[in-house]
Amino acid sequence: MIKLALFARFEAQPGKEAEVAAFLEAGLALANQEATTPIWFALRLSPSVFGVFDAFHDEAGRQAHLSGPIAQALMAKAPELFAAPPTIEPIDVLGLKNVA
Repeated sequence: MIKLALFARFEAQPGKEAEVAAFLEAGLALANQEATTPIWFALRLSPSVFGVFDAFHDEAGRQAHLSGPIAQALMAKAPELFAAPPTIEPIDVLGLKNVA
């Protein structure tokens, strides 16, 4: 059962919105390689604000994600793409409906 999640939120630097969107779209390929990340969403919350929501079965999966290739790529590109450092919030999942 999915019990834990993360929500990362970041604002693109002016003029970098398309680059942030493309970066997140490319992140899907990395997310598909993470066996411990069964749910991953890249989101556009407004023209310049973006987010990533991902969920995990356990804390080990969440920690593996936080130290994995997506997080590393995100932090490496942060100074170039984002107006401020990303905020990353741990979340407890209280309920989930998933219909494929």
